[in-house]
Amino acid sequence: MNSVEIVSAGTRRGLMFVLSSPSGAGKTTLSRSLMEGDNQIALSISATTRPRRPSEAEGVHYHFVSERDFLRMRDDGDLMEWAEVHGNYYGTPRQPVEDSLAAGQDVLFDIDWQGTQQLRDKMPEDLVGIFILPPSAAELLNRLRRRAEDGSKEIARRLSNAREEIRHWVEYDHVLVNRDFEGTLSVLRSILTAERTRRRRHDAALTQFTKDLVADLEDQIAVALADS
Repeated sequence: MNSVEIVSAGTRRGLMFVLSSPSGAGKTTLSRSLMEGDNQIALSISATTRPRRPSEAEGVHYHFVSERDFLRMRDDGDLMEWAEVHGNYYGTPRQPVEDSLAAGQDVLFDIDWQGTQQLRDKMPEDLVGIFILPPSAAELLNRLRRRAEDGSKEIARRLSNAREEIRHWVEYDHVLVNRDFEGTLSVLRSILTAERTRRRRHDAALTQFTKDLVADLEDQIAVALADS
């Protein structure tokens, strides 16, 4: 942990760091890279009814559940947010996130604009939203094709949905155009550091720290005067 990040370990509430983008714009790869070497942030694993891709693992990329189980979780209030995207359901299990925030652990979300809106409505003080844009429509198509996990019809549907998703960029705190992966990742890390050090996330700890500091200064003033 960076020694200048916070007053002392465990003195702040965790934050919800949300990345959203059209499919193929790079948010999932950015999410994974952002967590490397940073033990203060962990990925929120969403539940989904979408079929598992060959490259995906249960409990690592998603919790893959049946539609019946997903709707039961939704109706029982076990999801912080949920949405239907590309004909499948996605949602965030509530309890793991609440436990992490209370323990001072940051939680990274790879979710769409619908889920982000729900989280912001419920927990606005905890949320930081970043929207990732592709550099062009042609590049978005190329990235979806290079992924080689979806057929032509599915790719066309994702591009069609991107038209709607991109309109929601104005609802986010930060908006980045992912022209260069390393450059975008560097900016994301800077945003995370800045959000972690916001005063309101440390008010209780800073109140005590500055109170003690002022008291110590009184003692040092007395020492300085005694030496004069």
